[in-house]
Amino acid sequence: MPDDAVIPAGAGAPGAGRRAAHSDTAGYGPRASVTSSAGPGIASAGVLQRRLVSLANALRRHGVVVGTSDVIDAGRIVTALGLDDRERLREGLASAFMRRGEQRRVFDELFDLYFPAALGARTRLTDLEEDGAADKSGAHPDGEPEPDSLDALDDFDPLTADAAALRERARALQEILAQALAAQDERALNALAATVVTEFGVLRREGENGFSANQAIEQFQPNLAIARASELMQQGPEAGGSDGGTAGGSSGGGGGGSGQAMGADQGWQPERFTPRLDRDDARERVAAFRRRVETETRRRNAEIRGVERLAEHAVTTPLERRAFSQTYAVDAAEMRRIVDPLARKLAARMAAKRRRASHGRIDIRRTLRASMSTGGVPIEPVFTHHAPNRSELVILADMSSSVAGFSRFTILLMQAMQAQFARVRVFGFVNTVDELSAVVKEVGRDGDLVEALKGNRRMTRGHRNSDYGQTFADFVEHHLDAVTPRATVLILGDARTNNTDPRYDALRTIAQQARHAMWLNPEAESQWGQGDSVAHRYAAIVDMHEVRTITDLREFVARAL
Repeated sequence: MPDDAVIPAGAGAPGAGRRAAHSDTAGYGPRASVTSSAGPGIASAGVLQRRLVSLANALRRHGVVVGTSDVIDAGRIVTALGLDDRERLREGLASAFMRRGEQRRVFDELFDLYFPAALGARTRLTDLEEDGAADKSGAHPDGEPEPDSLDALDDFDPLTADAAALRERARALQEILAQALAAQDERALNALAATVVTEFGVLRREGENGFSANQAIEQFQPNLAIARASELMQQGPEAGGSDGGTAGGSSGGGGGGSGQAMGADQGWQPERFTPRLDRDDARERVAAFRRRVETETRRRNAEIRGVERLAEHAVTTPLERRAFSQTYAVDAAEMRRIVDPLARKLAARMAAKRRRASHGRIDIRRTLRASMSTGGVPIEPVFTHHAPNRSELVILADMSSSVAGFSRFTILLMQAMQAQFARVRVFGFVNTVDELSAVVKEVGRDGDLVEALKGNRRMTRGHRNSDYGQTFADFVEHHLDAVTPRATVLILGDARTNNTDPRYDALRTIAQQARHAMWLNPEAESQWGQGDSVAHRYAAIVDMHEVRTITDLREFVARAL
């Protein structure tokens, strides 16, 4: 049964509001003109049903589990909340569709596509007015615009402007951005983001039609407004700053002296934390403004290229579901945000598993002896207890550029979980082996392992292409003593030998020496054995697992280690 067949027929009608939903889920058509008793301009129930179903399908394509019952709940939420308040509708639909916090970014980006804030260009504050009255931002009570507001700027044609004109326009908008950031004026920031996309993001190459967020941010350079915004925040609300800023004097209820007077009387004073906090706050607000520009760019491109296309290609895939081949450029800080909670969960599972295993089997003799006190009925079985036995972990990781992102993340995860193992030793290779245990320990979780290994020449010999056969032979010759009968060997790599000798015998020797030997391959199993891959042959010697995403890695660690 299709989802739209079970959404309440009145979804969106009661209490819906002035704004109408769009009439076409594949592109933006004119506003719907259907009316109802709830007010003029209400979208028809069928249009809203199709839009909710399209949003649910887009979420599913990005890995969010959405059931038919969730779509029904979404329809009922729209019926209850109406369409007056877009942010209230966003939160309501998020409660219906989302189950995990990391899904929020995907939901927000898709919501902005299927329930956009506006149609077409909106480059002035008056374009955002609900009732045509500019009262709080960028206007005097008599209707005249402020000198530094968007409405006071002259018209600007980005297609005919030269580089000097673009720089001058950017400087004028940066001052407006600083004032809006200091005042936390949401309406002004939204209007400014739309202006930046329209004037700096339009594609100028012949044959291309659309907008680029990267181009807009690069030409506008919003980071240049941080210093001015922090200055305004320190000056206080009378200068355009928020209420949290301070002007440097004492604002307590008892004293009337200023901070400067206190400094003159008491000599040297330590630097106040307020300016630093204001600068950090300004940086965060500029980062949020960059996201506004990206959202506005997607909205404008969706009008040109279609919602479905943008929903498929322009929405950020969550890091946990992103293929490791796409995570090479992910910064170490973002990696740690994923690694730390994942390591804690997996460590707790492994500890619980080890506690259960320590009970051992039922001791028949001791159980029967204990049953004599209960008339020969074995009410409480007695188990044999084994001493906890933590295994050793030996990691053999391909550090070539093709799989470096995958190896880096796996090593970070194993390092975070090292308390669960008696010993962890890390070996890296490209075509020869070098022990990296000391380097990994020195870098720690706060550093970038790939950056630390850029100058390492001990993992290559003669060329910089992966050679698994030479690697296994070198490991057997020089490092086989690291593999003890208690060790689990974890091999990380794509098993592409670049048409060199695969040396199956050397891999077999390593597997026989270890307690367990497993191989994690970041390539899809359908590609094993294609081209220069010998993964299917190596899989006959050691257990090979397809681990393409962080989710796959989590499931493997919880299941196998």
